[in-house]
Amino acid sequence: MLQAHSFLWHYLWVAPNALSLILAGYIWRRGIQRRYPFFLCYLLFVALEQFSLYVLDLSPKVSPITWWRAFWFGTIIEGLLKFAVLAELLHHLLHCWPSVAKLGRNLVSGAGVLLVLLAAGIAPFAAPDNTPKLVGGAHILSQTLYMTEAGLIVSIFLLAGFFKIPWDRMTFGIAVGFGVVWCEHLAVWALVTGGLVRNRGWEDFANMATSHLCVLAWFYYLLVSPKV
Repeated sequence: MLQAHSFLWHYLWVAPNALSLILAGYIWRRGIQRRYPFFLCYLLFVALEQFSLYVLDLSPKVSPITWWRAFWFGTIIEGLLKFAVLAELLHHLLHCWPSVAKLGRNLVSGAGVLLVLLAAGIAPFAAPDNTPKLVGGAHILSQTLYMTEAGLIVSIFLLAGFFKIPWDRMTFGIAVGFGVVWCEHLAVWALVTGGLVRNRGWEDFANMATSHLCVLAWFYYLLVSPKV
């Protein structure tokens, strides 16, 4: 079952992105996009990106080099959108607390700089995987982005916990979803680029399944009214 082009493989690649498009439609219909415009852009872009990669993967006319170039382009744009969503979440968390807003942004920004430097320092020590530079570089790029993003979302949770800043339901739900996905993806990419996992095929299933659960969690936090 845990093989490329199996039924589960097709489902886990298609279903989360189809659900993301449906969620984006509900967000637009309910006017939530006014509060989270970058999150809406992220949902739309990632769904279209993944559908494009899915079609390219199935097409026999597309070479592996073309697929990995498309992966590079999508990963870079997706990474920029994720940082924009992080800024959006931090704004919603701190906008009612002007006394700690500036300090909080400075702390998170400082953490971001340190994480980027840490990721850049770790990247050269990644185990060689005997793949073309385009593929190996994509693995290192993904690991670097997930290390930075996971560190930033954890920093935001630590900031909220230290100053006892309450979360609103939607912001908390989006942050939790991203936090789980990014930490899981970081752990998997670390295993892959660290040379601990080779040619097992389960890492794609783990990443896609976690993304699926994340989208379902967003449906719950954004669309289901909380009980009083």
